Amino acid sequence: MTPTLDILARLVGFDTTSAKSNLALIDFAQEFLAQRGFQTHRLPDATGQKAGLFASLGPAGKGVLLSGHTDVVPTTGQNWTHDPFTLTHHNGRAYGRGTTDMKGFIACTLALADRAARMDLAEPLKIALSYDEEIGCVGIQHLIGDLERTIGLPRACLVGEPTDMQVVIGHKGKAALRATFHGTSGHSSLAPRYLNALYIAGDFMAELRKIQNVFATVGARDEAYDIPYSTLHIGQLTGGTVLNIVPDRAEMVFEYRHVAADRPADILSRINQAAEQVQDNYRTHFPDVKIEIAQFNAYPGLDVPPDAEITRLVQHLAQTNQTTKVAYGTEAGFFDALGIPTVVCGPGSMEGQGHKADEYVTVEQLTACDRMLDRLLDTLRKPLDS
Repeated sequence: MTPTLDILARLVGFDTTSAKSNLALIDFAQEFLAQRGFQTHRLPDATGQKAGLFASLGPAGKGVLLSGHTDVVPTTGQNWTHDPFTLTHHNGRAYGRGTTDMKGFIACTLALADRAARMDLAEPLKIALSYDEEIGCVGIQHLIGDLERTIGLPRACLVGEPTDMQVVIGHKGKAALRATFHGTSGHSSLAPRYLNALYIAGDFMAELRKIQNVFATVGARDEAYDIPYSTLHIGQLTGGTVLNIVPDRAEMVFEYRHVAADRPADILSRINQAAEQVQDNYRTHFPDVKIEIAQFNAYPGLDVPPDAEITRLVQHLAQTNQTTKVAYGTEAGFFDALGIPTVVCGPGSMEGQGHKADEYVTVEQLTACDRMLDRLLDTLRKPLDS
């Protein structure tokens, strides 16, 4: 375990909170891989303050891709008893921000890269490191188009989000939307003469809740999820300036997360129809009423058959016959959308440790991940008698 833990200590030491640069970590990873013979491709973002990294070792060919994100969530407001950016060991646990989500897997991947560099490979080992996953899988959306051009599309992809080393074959897709409500403004003593934008927002919220009820009662279901249907969630509602002015503008930020059987276009159509219904209710007296809806982020879901070849492969690697689906999203859907068979499996517990104070990963889980990746390496190396 020493190489993996030593690498994890370096990775945790980089404060790669999504609002900050990840370049120091990418510098470290790129040099580490280049010294071991990997072909590396650094892909900066538009600001130059962040970068992704694609790397490949071995002969030309498809090979297998290991993928992880380098950013972590903030520690602000959390009560840590350990320095979040110094790896701390205690009772078989390694504490630090990102140990579970998901620098533990990246440490295992880099430790594997070191072992792979001393072997003769029959097909390539490929690695992808992204940024800004924690703010909605943003970075991978800018990187994925360069995958084929740089290291080539692999025959399989393993995304190492924390799954307690269980093989995850599905998660819901997500879209984030903003609704802007336009009413009319005036003195609150004459409020009925004006159209309160917050009232429009309240009516729209009621319509969204009706849609949610339809999803929950008669919508498509996937019983592999804890919440087996598509969901709508409102995260923010803002509007108004002072009490004695009728607000003429309000804004709502909301999302939907959908099971595979529900098409995003159909969900968006329902949402737009709800907005039209609310506007129609006001138009007679307030013809200028308007609701604007804009999608500002989305990522695809993942839905892999339990008997797919990629599922059986990673079950063998992880030494399990089980599969599961998870509530949170990952970057796996982007690889899957390129036709790359992809599943999710990695060390740590998202439910138990993800995004929490005193985040940790157990040495036992890291050891299990190292063993899984060693089995993967065995499938990539040339036979001894070749």
